[in-house]
Amino acid sequence: MVDRNLQNFYGRLGRIERIHDSGGGFEAEGTLGMSYYNKHRRRTRVGRRGWLAPLVLIVCTVVAIKALVHSVVGPETYSERVAALQSGTEIEKFAAYVLQADPLTVGLSSQIRQFTR
Repeated sequence: MVDRNLQNFYGRLGRIERIHDSGGGFEAEGTLGMSYYNKHRRRTRVGRRGWLAPLVLIVCTVVAIKALVHSVVGPETYSERVAALQSGTEIEKFAAYVLQADPLTVGLSSQIRQFTR
C-alpha cells in the first residue's frame, strides 16, 4: 500500500534540496540572503592564474636547486657532469638542457658561496 503523504513529503524534500543545490534558500523578502550573494559574487582571479603560480614555483625551485648544486660541487665539476649527461639517452639530454648553468644559476651560486664561506 502506498502512503500518499509520504510521497508528498519526499517530493517536497527533493524540491527543497534542488533549490538549495542551485543556491536558493528560504529567505524573507528584502533581505540579503544566499541568493543575493550568489548572484552578485564576483569571479576571483584564481581561475586565470591557476596554472601560472605552480609553474613559476616549479621554475624557481629548479633554479634554486641548480644554484645549490653548482655552488657545492663547483663550476668545473658541474659543467663536466652536465657534459656527461649530454652524451646519454634522450632523457639525459633533456636533463642536461634543463640543468645547464644559465646566468641566473651562476649568479645565485656565487651569492650562496659568499654566505657559506
